[in-house]
Amino acid sequence: HKPYPTNSKIIMGDVLNHAALKQAMQGQDVVYANLTGEDLDIQANSVIAAMKACDVKRLIFVLSLGIYDEVPGKFGEWNNAVIGEPLKPFRRAADAIEASGLEYTILRPAWLTDEDIIDYELTSRNEPFKGTIVSRKSVAALITDIIDKPEKHIGENIGINQPGTDGDKPFFM
Repeated sequence: HKPYPTNSKIIMGDVLNHAALKQAMQGQDVVYANLTGEDLDIQANSVIAAMKACDVKRLIFVLSLGIYDEVPGKFGEWNNAVIGEPLKPFRRAADAIEASGLEYTILRPAWLTDEDIIDYELTSRNEPFKGTIVSRKSVAALITDIIDKPEKHIGENIGINQPGTDGDKPFFM
């Protein structure tokens, strides 16, 4: 794996600590957020507010498949039964990001695997989601590509999955 670029700055902290978040965002070109929780919409709004306060425009935010009921068939039914309720704050976060005026990219990965593979396809927000799984390595490759070329996928809300993995549920469930 390639190490992160020398001009990268990785910061771990409390996304709801507005002062610390603003300090972390000073002088940054891109913000990448991969958060979770029942208050994800509040976390997203905190990121948005800090970015605006620091005049940072580019946001890459990872959410989840299923927030638009876009997963078709038996897999969609299964996915909604398993994680539908916990996804409500993810949808509210997506709505806030899309309304923010920032240069955002929202990523909605399929169920994640630890497979040592980079193989993915993308779907738009208004397309039926494809596949059931995607490797973390594939999602990381897409994120790295967007960070390297921040003009890519601006204003897009993208589903990411491994091709050929359609089914009733992820193979590991």
